[in-house]
Formats: sequence, C-alpha cells, structure tokens
Amino acid sequence: MSLFDDTYKTIAAPVEGQFKDRGSKFIAYAYPLKDEATAKELVSAVKAEHPKARHHCWAYRLTPDRSVFRINDDGEPSGTAGRPILNTLLSHDVTNVLVVVVRYFGGTLLGVPGLIHAYKSATQAALSVADIVELTVNDIYRMTFAYDQLNDVMRIVKTEDLDVLKQDFDTRCTIELGIRQLHVERVLGRLDKIEGISIAFVKTC
Repeated sequence: MSLFDDTYKTIAAPVEGQFKDRGSKFIAYAYPLKDEATAKELVSAVKAEHPKARHHCWAYRLTPDRSVFRINDDGEPSGTAGRPILNTLLSHDVTNVLVVVVRYFGGTLLGVPGLIHAYKSATQAALSVADIVELTVNDIYRMTFAYDQLNDVMRIVKTEDLDVLKQDFDTRCTIELGIRQLHVERVLGRLDKIEGISIAFVKTC
C-alpha cells in the first residue's frame, strides 16, 4: 500500500468452493477477518464441522497494508497447502481474509505439484464466487466535549459523513468516530475549532 493509497480489498461475506482430484476432495471456506483471535475460532469451527477430514490447512492476511499473514500446512508436505492458499490471496489482492481448506483423502497420493494445484484451485473456487469489496482505511478518534457543544460536533459528523462507532452523551460527551485517512487532516482541523474539545487517536482499522 502506497503512502496515498487508503483503500484495500476484502470479501463481503463467507463463501466456499470445491476442487476434486483422483478421489481427494478439497473444500475451501473463505471468511472476512478482523483479527487473529477470530481466525483461531473459525479454524476450530471448521475442524469441528469436518472431524473426519485428513487435513485442515489454512492461510490468512490481515491489516490494510497486507503486512500480517500466517500459513499452516496441517500435516501436508511443507509448502504444499498454506503457501498456495496465501499466494492465491495475494494474486486476488485481498486482505482481512482467512481461507481454510479441508481435505478428504481419496486414497491416491497427489505429489507436491498436485497438492499445490489442488489447494490453489480450491481457494480460487471460493474466491471466484466472493463479493470482493473495496474499503477505506480509517483512523479512529475519541472526542470528549461539553454537552452544549454536541450540536457543533454532530453538524460536522453529518456534513463529513463520518462513522459514529461509540457515543455516550452525559454532562461530558464522548464519541468515537471513524475518519477516512485521506480526510483526517481536514476533519480534525474542523473539529479542533470547537472550544474545549479533546481529541485522542485510538487506532487504525
């Protein structure tokens, strides 16, 4: 992701695809993903759904800059399962995605090239039916201000079409906003003009 690129591609909803070769059946499950803890839960769920499968191999990419990834061959020869799944995610330029491929062994060994092709093809089958969407990279900021400043803040929220993630309106109001990175400087400049407002960066998502 370049300095001025504040968008990334991911999938909108879970999908699945299949590939068969010489009796072996490969079922790929692709999920939109937000964090590594969720990846573990999803892999466990797939294993529970397919307890008799020989292998449950997986790979994921995380973060808008595509910098976080993990692969697992789950007993297949090294580099024949997790890596082809990850490479397919790379070729589709998607991130925040987990793919788990379940293999039911058909009795015939496929060899290294055959396995690489099978895990790649199953992943491609799933992604080919996915709704791939482009999302913006947003910075989350927490604003604290007096209640009598609420109208001023909400006016900016509305005109800038900002995402309100959390809000607590009391004597002192707190609100968390998602602001597209490309627009952060302009939006914060407007908010900062409100008297007595406190603005704190929370995270990027």
